[in-house]
Formats: sequence, structure tokens, C-alpha cells
Amino acid sequence: MSVPTSVQSLLNKQNVHYQVSEVPVNENERALWHDQHLRTMSAAKSVILQDGKGRVQVIFAADRLLDLKAVNRQLSRELHAAKPEDVHKFCVSHNLQSIPALPKLAGLLTLIDRSLVERSELLADSGDEKQLLRFSREEFQQIMDDATICDIAVPLEPLEVDDTSTSDTDQILGAVRNFTQLRVKQRLEETLELPPLSDTAQRIIKLRVNPNADISDLAQIVETDPSLAAQVVSWAASPYYSAPGKIKSIHDAIVRVLGFDMVLNLALGLSLGKAMTIPKEGPHGALPYWQQAVYMAATIEGLVTAIPRDHRPSFGMAYLCGLLHNFGYLILAEVFPPYFHNYCELADTNPHVDHQAVERHLLGVTREQLGAALMSLWSMPEEVVVGLRHQNNPHYQGEYAAYAKLIFVAQRLLHQHNIGRGPKLAIPPQVFEDLHLDPEKAYTTVANIIESSDDLKHIAHELSPHH
Repeated sequence: MSVPTSVQSLLNKQNVHYQVSEVPVNENERALWHDQHLRTMSAAKSVILQDGKGRVQVIFAADRLLDLKAVNRQLSRELHAAKPEDVHKFCVSHNLQSIPALPKLAGLLTLIDRSLVERSELLADSGDEKQLLRFSREEFQQIMDDATICDIAVPLEPLEVDDTSTSDTDQILGAVRNFTQLRVKQRLEETLELPPLSDTAQRIIKLRVNPNADISDLAQIVETDPSLAAQVVSWAASPYYSAPGKIKSIHDAIVRVLGFDMVLNLALGLSLGKAMTIPKEGPHGALPYWQQAVYMAATIEGLVTAIPRDHRPSFGMAYLCGLLHNFGYLILAEVFPPYFHNYCELADTNPHVDHQAVERHLLGVTREQLGAALMSLWSMPEEVVVGLRHQNNPHYQGEYAAYAKLIFVAQRLLHQHNIGRGPKLAIPPQVFEDLHLDPEKAYTTVANIIESSDDLKHIAHELSPHH
């Protein structure tokens, strides 16, 4: 496969010598190749930013985080990431699969991060997802004549280190202290006043540890909250579970469709979600909160079923972890509103970067730390606290590691099908081994979820606050 014609003509016009690095990739890995290899090889990548004055192209290394504020300071503008649909149109019109890391593409004003200029050899996104362009320093300098060189990106590596040497509480309080020097005290006080657990959630938690609890106890608790009861019934009645006959009550939902364990955890997850406001804004490509929760819970449900019985973690607990996996996102929006807005902008500008790195760059703490800390404060089961806290760490080996790894696998599988946002990355074989999960069964599980996406969207719609 040759380099895109528009890229060839741009380089030929400037009389620039280059080599093409082709990477053998089979069809299954194609979706993974682009994000993963650009990053591994610290190749140059390109993004398009825009504001009322027009578009700007920015080129930086894939192992760095583009700092939008630094770009806007440099140009005295208010640029933000171009919408995915606009980028797609741009690529289609130039017969590209991605934005090549070449200055003056389509005549755009171009900024280049200084770290690229210092390299003796440079790999760059070619606009074809399976090829990279290779330049010597002199060759790259030849094509960046008219570009502006400036410091606009920070190394990703330190932002991706999950610091377990300092307690999460200290890191969260540290983040709050940094929030703004003038409002430290006020923010701390507000932070310590996060919403208390609802009565329903408290009663469900008590019921969970009661060995004599039965279906009527659970049905009675859920029925005292009419909107929660309606949500559980509509979940059970959804085409996704294709239950025979009409589901008329919580008792029906438990006995005929979902089972005691699942309704217990579903009701708990839904009642916790109600404690927070669902933010109206979010990064491009981010699923609405409940849609993401529903996809994750359904995927984890399938993955647990695919694990041999002897090694299977608690089904209900795993399901609850799936429902609550992104709870820290709600805390981020509620406790740090101005930072949440900045997070959305920076996430849009850096689609190649996981959200944790963006959050550490802005706040010094991640949504996973916030979510786990609140679950702990609310005396939620340790499985959930660990699952939420370590969901991005495939190497975690603590007692409840299986719950964290299930979220990790489900999230990456969904990303590979363009569900949710963030880079598409491979799942290390060791994670499947640790879970005693056959990778083929995992891929089949997610394929079934994709086929049922309309039914799952319907469930999510029923849960949304506007409904």
C-alpha cells in the first residue's frame, strides 16, 4: 500500500527525501495498530484545532500530552479540538485515514512541539493507518520551514504512573488544595460534604450482609422508591432479556428474569447514581453516563459467564463494579466544575491519551481515585472499592484483582468497537490468564453486546435523568 497521494505530492513539491516504514498487521489487529504503534515508537502525530478565526494544525509526539492552554497562549486565541465529524470530512476529502504529521497540510498555520525538532531521526503519521514516514532531522527541518516551533506538550509517562506510595486521601486533598489558592478552604469544606448515601442505598447495603434476606425484603425496599422500582422493572422488561410475558412488579423482575443477586446490585448501583448530577457536557465521543454504565455492566455480565465456574468471581459484585466503574467522572464534574470543563477541552485535544493522564495533568488526581475514596467513605464492599481504584492497572494482584481486571478487559474490548472514547489498545494475554478467561470467548461476548446495542441504548434511555 502506498503513502496517500496528497502526502506524496506535498513532499515531492518540497523535494523532501523520506522512507516508508510498513508494519505487518493482520486484520484483527488493525483497529489497534494506529494508536498503539504511534505511541510505542513515539512517532509524531497531528491534530486540527479550530476557533472563530479558523483552523490550526498542531504536530507533537504521540508520547506527549498536548497542552491546549499553551497553544492558546502562544497564538492568543481560543482554539479547541475540531469535531470528529469535521476531521472525518477533512480526511475523506484528502483521501486520508488520519491527519498526517506534516506541516502546512492544506495550507494550515502549523505549530510544532519543540521536542520533535531535537530528534536525530523522526517517525511521523503518514495519513495511512498502517504506515509511518521516516525522516532524518535535516529532512524534517526542510518541511517545517514555515511552521512555528514552541513548547506546547508535556511528557505523558510521569502522568501515567499510578502513585500508590501516597494514600489516595492525601492525593485527593492535595488536588483540592491546588484547586485555587484563594478557595482552598471553601473547596475542602465542600468536598467533605459530598452527598450522603440515600436511605434506599443504606437499606440495600444492610440487606446485602443479612444472611436471612429474601426476595420479599428486597422487593419491599426497592418499591419504597417508585422511580427506582420503575427503572428495575423496565430493565427486566427490556428486549435485551427477552423475558416471556409482561413484567409487572419487582417480584416478577427478580423471580422471572434477573435474579436476587442482580436486582440487589442493580438497585444499589442505580440509587448511588442518583446521588450525583449527571454533567450535561462531556468530551466528544464520550457516551452518556448511563449508556456507558449499561454497556459495561452487560459486557461484564457476559465475561463472568464465560469464566469457568471454579474461577468465577461473584457475579453480582462484578455487575455492580461495571455499573459504577465511571462513578469518579460524576464526582469530577460535581466537585471540580471549572476543572471538569478544562478536562473536556483537553480530552478533545488529546484523543490519543487515556483520561487518567489528562486528569493528573490538571488536578494531580484521577476519577478512579475519587470514585474509590467515595465508595470507601460510603462503606461499600471492598470488591467495588478495589475494582474502581485499580481498573486501569492490568498488573494489580491484590485479593479482589479479578473485579478490576474485568473492568479493564470490558473497557478495552468496547473501545476496540468504537464504544466509549480513548485510544484503542491491546489486552495483555496475562490479564486473560489471570481471569481464567478464554480470549475468543471474550471477543464473542463483546460481539454479542454490539449486536444488542439498540436494546442496551433503550435501557440507558430509561435511566437518564431527563426521562
